[in-house]
This record gives sequence, structure tokens and C-alpha cells, in this order.
Amino acid sequence: MTIATFVTHIYRTSHVSVFTRVRYFSIAVILLVLATTVVRGEQVLLGDPALTAGVPGNGPISVPQIETWLDDEHNFTELTPVLPLGLSQGSSQITGLDENPLTRAKIELGRQLYFDPRLSVDSTVSCASCHDPSMGYTAQTKTGVGIKGQAGGRNSPVSFNRILSDKQFWDGRAGSLEEQAVGPIANPIEMGFTHEGVVKRLASMPVYAKQFETIFGSVTIDAVGKAIAAFERVLVTAPSPYDYNEQWRAFKDLEPEDLEDDPELAELYAEAAAGVKSHPMSDSAKRGRDLFFTEKGNCTACHVGANLADEKYHNIGVGMDHETPDAGRHAVTKDTVDTGAFKTPTVRNVALTAPYMHDGSMDTLEEVVEWYNKGGHPSRHLSSKIRPLNLTDQEQADLVEFMRACTGPTPPVETSRLPADA
Repeated sequence: MTIATFVTHIYRTSHVSVFTRVRYFSIAVILLVLATTVVRGEQVLLGDPALTAGVPGNGPISVPQIETWLDDEHNFTELTPVLPLGLSQGSSQITGLDENPLTRAKIELGRQLYFDPRLSVDSTVSCASCHDPSMGYTAQTKTGVGIKGQAGGRNSPVSFNRILSDKQFWDGRAGSLEEQAVGPIANPIEMGFTHEGVVKRLASMPVYAKQFETIFGSVTIDAVGKAIAAFERVLVTAPSPYDYNEQWRAFKDLEPEDLEDDPELAELYAEAAAGVKSHPMSDSAKRGRDLFFTEKGNCTACHVGANLADEKYHNIGVGMDHETPDAGRHAVTKDTVDTGAFKTPTVRNVALTAPYMHDGSMDTLEEVVEWYNKGGHPSRHLSSKIRPLNLTDQEQADLVEFMRACTGPTPPVETSRLPADA
């Protein structure tokens, strides 16, 4: 069935409600976007474990092993990323691939750099120290902790689903994922090194030197940023119970006669039914879902789109009662409206990423919902989107259950296999 046929079928089905037809039309639009995506060499579904499995072998990566890896032309095929169910609605948000195309060789180099503490001046801190896969790609500390146990000023943001984000950090001071990737290296509180120093160190290590030479021509800080960004772009959340439930909502009103003469539609229906059966949402989560997407819950004032984040900056009152509040986005734009405003974090996998808020001041999702329910903390620069919600205890509990239902697995990643020193 073509996309046009699919839409025609829906609109000719007289007993299907207008609301259901609109949902079907949305599906058709998504399919059309995917169908018109420019394919770069090879399409790959993000979340494929092979993309993050590392160079074959055991122990530290040796020069012969990396030479064999680099001799495989397949590792240099340009890739077109395909997002999984749920995130796929955000395909149009993907940026950066024109300047930094994905290849397996580049992703693997980025994986090594991401987990390598030798990017820090004393070889104790890596990107994964604050963005650990075992901790939901963040850190279970109030703020990030760098070399010599120094505490940063803000909570560690997640490093998954960055493929749908352009500006980075809580205040958006990095204009790209590539720029963000090299920022912590030279931060005295985080990795405490210099860009010149890390380039020299990497160039002195044969396995790294060989990869940079083959992939980028030489070791440069720009190449370091591109490699790490390539790796981070393939870190995505797999479909959650919420995604399977949304997929099913588009089909649940179909009648058996709608499927009788349309095997392709029947197949889609069966797939959706199987997905929601194997990944069910509780009744509480379903009620929370309805609250989340209505004016009463007010969550979609900021948490919208495929990644449930609007990529914008808001002052929600957190930390505004401090003697010297964090200026947030204002420090970047110098615009008064951005005072105390911070980037909206994703709700995806939020159950795994405590503590919460830019300052790590809330330990539980219950605290977060309670904060929004009371309308935040009064502030001269408080966002107009923040208001008391007057939710009941049950409604607050339902919202928490919905957010937990937005949790999906991330791809397995090889974390320990790094280049040998010599």
C-alpha cells in the first residue's frame, strides 16, 4: 500500500472518527518524511548494538587490530541514521550530518574517546564520568564531579538523544554537539587539560594516531569533537511503553472489516497490538499520559516533540531564592528575558537520571511534580508558562507513573576496550 492509498483508505472509512483520521494522517506524514529522507550510503537503525560494540578482540586495542578495522571499507560507508519508534517523529530535527557525516570508523573512534580518562590532565576523568551508561548517561551526583574531586555548578545533562538537539549545555552556550564535546577537556573543574595538550597526547599514542590520520588526516581538536559527537549521535533511547501505547492508539479503533481486504494494514495493526501487549502501560500511567498532554497538566508547555523537550530555555523558579542565583541562559544571550532560564530536559528515561533540575536540587520525580504543581518559586523572571496546577495527590502520582513509562533501553556499549598506550 502506498502512502497515498493509506490516507485515501482512512478518509473513505466512514465509521472512523475525525480524531482517528487525524491520527492516521499524522502517521502518513511521518512515513512520507521517512520516505523522502536523503539516504547517505547506507541506512542504519539507531540502537543497533553493532554500532557501539567496539573493535573486535579482547584487551587494549592494538595497532594490528586497528589497522585491520581501518582496512575494512565497510567502516567508512556514510550512514543515514533511522530513528526508532517514537523518536522517528523528530527526524527533521537531525542536524550536523552535512558537516560531520556518520561512519562506523568515526563512531568507534568517538566511543574510545568518550570512555578514555586520558583526555583529562591527570587521566582520571572521562566523558563517561559524568555521562555514565550505567547511570542513565548522567551522574547520580547533585552536580558533575571533575578532576581532584572538584564539584561543578550544575547537574550533568544526559548524553542520549543528542541527535535531536542543536545547542548544548543547560545554557545552550555550545552551538553544536561537536563544540560541546571538547568543552569539558579545557574546563579547569572538569578535565583540567588544554586542547593543545590533549591533541599532543593522542598523537603520541599509535592506535589513536593511526585512526585520526586515516579518518581525518591528522589529530586536531576539531577532529576530536567530531568523533565524540558522532558516537553521541548514535546513543538513542529505544521505544518505551509510552511509544508502544501511542502506536496502538492510532489503530485501536479499527474494526475487523477494516483489515479484511488490506493485508498491509492488518500487518501494521498486528504489530501495534503486539507492541502494546509486550510493553504495557499501567492504568495510572495512562491517566498520567492524558494529564501530561492536556492544559490541566501543562507539561507540554515545554515537554513536546519526539524527545519530549522543546529545545528552549525557561525560568521555572528553581534556585531563584538563592542570594546569587545562577544566571542561566542570560550569561550567553545577555537578554533579560533569559535570566535564570535553562534548557528543557527530555522526559525520556527520566526515571533513570536523578537528581533533577539544573542544580540537582530534587531527588525524586515526586518532588519535581510537586514543584510544578505549586507553580514553582516566585521570581521576577519566572516563565509565564509556570502556574499552579492544583492537581490532586492521585493526579500527581499518575504523572510520575507516566514519566516512568517513558523509559526505554539504550543500546549496549563497549565501555572498557580502549587503545593501548604504545
